[in-house]
Amino acid sequence: MATATPMRISPLGRVEGDLDLKLEVTDGVVSDAWTEASMFRGFEIILKGKDPQAGLIVTPRICGICGGSHLYKACYALDTAWNTHVPRNATLVRNIAQCCETLQSIPRWFYALFAIDLTNKNYAKLPEYDEVVKRFAPFVGTSYEKGVTLSGKPVEVYAIFGGQWPHSSFMVPGGVMCAPNLSDVTRSIAILDYWKREWLEKTWLGCSIERWMENKSWDDILAWADENDSQRNSDCGLFLRFALKAGLDKYGHGCGKFLATGTYFQPELYENPTIDGRNDALINRAGVYDGKDFHDFDHLNVRESIAHSFYKGDSYLHPWDGVTDPVDPLEGQKQGKYSWAKSPRYEVPGKGSMPLEAGPIARQVIAGRLDAAKHQDFDPLFLDAVQKQGANCLVRVMARMHETCKYYQLAQKWLSELDLHDKFYTKPEELQSGKGFGSTEAARGSLSDWIIIENGQIENYQVVTPTAWNIGPQDGDEVHGPMEQSFIGSPIKDASDPVEVGHVARSYDSCLVCTVHTYDGKTGKELAKFRIGEGA
Repeated sequence: MATATPMRISPLGRVEGDLDLKLEVTDGVVSDAWTEASMFRGFEIILKGKDPQAGLIVTPRICGICGGSHLYKACYALDTAWNTHVPRNATLVRNIAQCCETLQSIPRWFYALFAIDLTNKNYAKLPEYDEVVKRFAPFVGTSYEKGVTLSGKPVEVYAIFGGQWPHSSFMVPGGVMCAPNLSDVTRSIAILDYWKREWLEKTWLGCSIERWMENKSWDDILAWADENDSQRNSDCGLFLRFALKAGLDKYGHGCGKFLATGTYFQPELYENPTIDGRNDALINRAGVYDGKDFHDFDHLNVRESIAHSFYKGDSYLHPWDGVTDPVDPLEGQKQGKYSWAKSPRYEVPGKGSMPLEAGPIARQVIAGRLDAAKHQDFDPLFLDAVQKQGANCLVRVMARMHETCKYYQLAQKWLSELDLHDKFYTKPEELQSGKGFGSTEAARGSLSDWIIIENGQIENYQVVTPTAWNIGPQDGDEVHGPMEQSFIGSPIKDASDPVEVGHVARSYDSCLVCTVHTYDGKTGKELAKFRIGEGA
């Protein structure tokens, strides 16, 4: 019987680096995995006792790249708790801003975080390797430089409406604190058109958005990639060919079950936000796919297990009842705890508790559900891909890149629908007590806030991030989280340079505090480094 060899990688992230990984490797294949979020942050503790609107200021500081998404869901949490009225224009502006933040994130993630690993020496014998290095090598790659540089264009639109990006606070209960004029709108349209023309169509696709959106199945994508020279030689065409030869379609399969809490509201259907009315008003739908059947999303079915998290006890609670009471990690380890992340789970009626993968692939699977209303997104492409190929590294990446076309079209549509002569804000009554739930789809997946207000102060505030859904540790039933399951079965060709593990992790794009790995510019002395090995 083969012996499992332990391996530890610290940190696992390229930028968002506070994630460590413990593996067991048997005959060159990962046989078990544990993800360890290594930093405690405690935003829920910070918010307790504060003014209800503190969440609008504090939660966007949780992340340096999706702070707008945090603001968006924090605002809707208060809208539902205070029973506000949100004018049509305000809903459109909120949609536009969050959409542009996500458009920024996609090429930045692909070139600056994911594609770098494709230049690894392990792939040097593949036919397209030299071209991959020419385009995707960090800082000097032709597509790297263009993609990362132009990724900043969409958030210029966010700043036009929000005053700044990141860490804007212009979304408030009852609307938005901006009064855009015609110049703002036309400038925003032009910025997004330039981004689409110069990067999305010219560099990434090699074709029009409209041609790409004709793809309705995985077979369609493979045929598209060989349709003509322009598409074949695009970054997307090159990536598809190279990833298939590198075997990225063979591993990284997670739990095969997905969650999307949905995002973007049809304005006339959500003028008076309520928790119960949320699903029907969504454009990008909420839902759960258990690997076989679809289910309507109900926030009351969300639970957080802390059995293996560095918090007191082993509770399994809905976030409204959630407790964030940390323990010393050294004490926690004695109890079998190994991560600062909690373990979100979903109680599927009749089927029990499940870990669910969040992210672009999850929302695109939900988009394949047949019962979409007229205003809602229906797109069968990645439900077909997952059913045929599974949720592997390649499919996960392609699902995220697919969203560039969809979100660009949505943002331009909403910009054209603004009525500059109508209002953008309705002053709410600041109720002294209430419960709220706000959620959205950040670039990385479902992001939600639960708030309880008593006597005009925050009594409880719980944030559940997409990274927690994906990288959370085992739950009280010893069931691995989605990313832990994705590592299991992954090959490792070179134990000193396990690039395959990097592909899996970065296909999820987990985010645990932005960190930097540094060298002294004068001496070249390494100030921080990745550690790989049994004793790391």
